[in-house]
Amino acid sequence: MKELKVWTINGFVGLLIMLCLIGVATYSLLSGWIAVGVVSILVAVTIIASFTVVQPNQALALTFFGKYMGSIRKSGFWVTVPFSIQKKVSLRVRNFNSAKLKVNDIEGNPVEIAAVVVFRVTDSAKALFEVDNYEMFVEIQSETALRHVASKYPYDRFEGEGYSLRGNSEEVANELNIELQKRLVVAGVEVMETRLTHLAYATEIASAMLQRQQASAIISAREKIVEGAVTMVQMAVSRIESEGFVQLDEERKAVMINNLLVAIVSDRSAQPVINTGSVY
Repeated sequence: MKELKVWTINGFVGLLIMLCLIGVATYSLLSGWIAVGVVSILVAVTIIASFTVVQPNQALALTFFGKYMGSIRKSGFWVTVPFSIQKKVSLRVRNFNSAKLKVNDIEGNPVEIAAVVVFRVTDSAKALFEVDNYEMFVEIQSETALRHVASKYPYDRFEGEGYSLRGNSEEVANELNIELQKRLVVAGVEVMETRLTHLAYATEIASAMLQRQQASAIISAREKIVEGAVTMVQMAVSRIESEGFVQLDEERKAVMINNLLVAIVSDRSAQPVINTGSVY
């Protein structure tokens, strides 16, 4: 199926023609021209059956004895195929908010995920005649595509490189858009935008995963602290030796490095011990 353009005439022109035919029929019947009067009445009735109104951002698909004749997209008052069955299709932009789905990511962890899909109908013939209910088709295919894409990535990357659902939501949404467009082209629907609206670990593992994230953050912070502490100690020792404040042998240098590292890396403030000499 593919959308076709059906022939139309301005409805007000058709209304004028119909009034003229009614006048001709009346005059013919009064003058005794029965055949002309009957034909005029039949044509006028046919025109009456051809009137239709199309609202803005709406398509009207026409079928005549089971055959698709075409669609009207332009809004207004029209005369078209008489005695045809007319089906309306909205061309407005619409949103579909999926329910919160529980899926397993690529690592097998249960994840709750939801998305919003912005779409519109671009082919009225496909939307009406290729699928039973295009709105229901959009809903089911959106949730199916969301499950498929979510199962290809981990929720988060604790080590290594690559995409994750939490860290690359923009890229995941773009892939969902492409995947969904492939599925909905048969229904004459264009996917304009997709966005993740909800992403979280499932309740049964949320606590454990939070502890894992916290542990990962603590390890990363400790690595930065140790790296900075080593750099600061190297600078301190080098400056003391270069400016000749004191002469340090290897044993004293090791003690000073140990004390500096402990003071910098420790979570608590250092408590200095002052040597005031012996008291007798």
